[in-house]
Amino acid sequence: MQRLAVAILAAGQGTRMKSKLPKVLHPVAGLPIIRHVINNARAVTDTKPVLVVGHGADLVRQTLGDEVEYVTQAQQLGTGHALLQARAALEGRAEAILSLYGDMPLLTRETLQRLVATHQANDAAITMLTAISDDSMAFGRVLRDESGQVQRVVEEVDCTPEQKKIKELNCGIYCFRADWLWPRLPQISLSRKGEYYLTDMVEMATREGYRVEAIVLDDVREVIGINDRTQLAWAENVLRDRIRVALMRSGVTLKDPATTYVDATVRIGQDTVIYPNCHLQGNTIIGEDCIIGPNALVRDAEVGCNCHINASVVEDAILEDGVRIGPYSHVRSQARLGQGTYMGNFGEVKNSQIGPGTVISHFSYVGDATVGENVNLGAGIVTCNFDGKQKHRTIIEAGAFVGSGTMLVAPVRIGAGARIGAGSVVTHDIPAGALAYGVPARVKE
Repeated sequence: MQRLAVAILAAGQGTRMKSKLPKVLHPVAGLPIIRHVINNARAVTDTKPVLVVGHGADLVRQTLGDEVEYVTQAQQLGTGHALLQARAALEGRAEAILSLYGDMPLLTRETLQRLVATHQANDAAITMLTAISDDSMAFGRVLRDESGQVQRVVEEVDCTPEQKKIKELNCGIYCFRADWLWPRLPQISLSRKGEYYLTDMVEMATREGYRVEAIVLDDVREVIGINDRTQLAWAENVLRDRIRVALMRSGVTLKDPATTYVDATVRIGQDTVIYPNCHLQGNTIIGEDCIIGPNALVRDAEVGCNCHINASVVEDAILEDGVRIGPYSHVRSQARLGQGTYMGNFGEVKNSQIGPGTVISHFSYVGDATVGENVNLGAGIVTCNFDGKQKHRTIIEAGAFVGSGTMLVAPVRIGAGARIGAGSVVTHDIPAGALAYGVPARVKE
C-alpha cells in the first residue's frame, strides 16, 4: 500500500463572508469548517496534514495548534500555486498526495476512502472526484474521449457553448502520484486571470500518456464549498441532518428531529430520548436511558445514565447517574451532581459538588459549596458566597437538613445531621447533629 499524505488548501480570504474571521474558522455543527476537513483527512491517513494558510493565518494557527503542519501562501495565485507551497513539506514523505479544499466540510470520509482506494488500485497519475449536476456551480467541465477516458478539464469561463452543456463537473479534489506530481507542478501555465490552476494537471497527464481516473459522486452536495453565509447556513442544515440520522440509527430517539440541534462533537447513549427544541453542544456526553427536554440546553457536559433534564441549562458540568433537573434550572460551570440528586425548578448550582441522594428544592442557589450525601436543601435557600471582594466556600455535611428560605453566609460549615430552621441566617459553623434557627441562627441547647 502506498503511503498517503494530505495537503489542505485554505489560504483564501473569503471576502464574500464579510467577516473579520477567516472563512475556514466559521463554525458548522459546532466545529470550525476546517476541522471537519481535517477530521476527514485523518480517516485516510495517520500522517499530519499539511495546511496551506494565507489570510488570517495567525488565527488559524491559534485555533488548530499543532494538529496540522503549516505552510504559507503569501500571494493567492491559484490552486496550483497553493499546492506548490506544500512541496517542501511533502516531497519524499509519501507516494500519493491527496489535495483537499479547506472550505468543503460536507465531503465525507467514505468518499475520501473510496477515492484513495481507487487511486491505490490503479496506476493513474491522477484520481479525481467528479459530480453530475444540472447546476454547474461555476465548476469546470470534465471532457472525456470516445472510450470514456478523462482527457482534460475546462474552466467554466473558458467553456464553449457546447462544453457548457456538459453536466459532469470537476470538484477540485485530487489524489496524485507524488513522483509524477512534484516535477510537473511548476510547469502549470498562467491562466488568463493570472493564476495557476490544478485543473491543468489533468490535460498534462493525458498528454504524456498517463491515465486519469475519475470517481463520480452520488451526492453533489458533498463538494459544495462555503463562500458566503447563506451557504454556511445551508451546510449547517445538511450536517445536522446527517448527525440526526446517525443518532437515530444508533438507538437514540428524537421526538422531533427538525427541532433537535446536536453538534458533531456530541455523543449520546442508546435508548436516550430527546424531546423537541433541545440544543446539545460542544464536548457533551450523554449516557443511556436519559430523557432530555423538551427545551433543554446541554453544553460541554457529562451526563450519566437514566438522567432527566427538563427545560433546563447544563453547561461545563457533570451529572452522575439518575440525576433529575428542572424545569427551568441552571447547572453551571464546575458543578458535579452526585448519583440520584434531585434539583427542582428555578434552581441554580455553580462550582459545587453535590453528594448522592441530595435534594435541592426550587428557587435555590448553591454556589462554591461542597454538599454531602442525602442532604435536604429547602426551597429558596441561598449560599451567600461573595462578600464583595472574594468568593467563600460553604460545606454541608451528610444528612443535614436546611429549612426553606435559609441564608448560609460563607465561609460556613453545617455538620453532619444538623438541622437548620426555616428562614434562618447562618453566619457561624453549626455542629454535627445540632438544631439551629433564628436571625442570626443560634444552636438550641
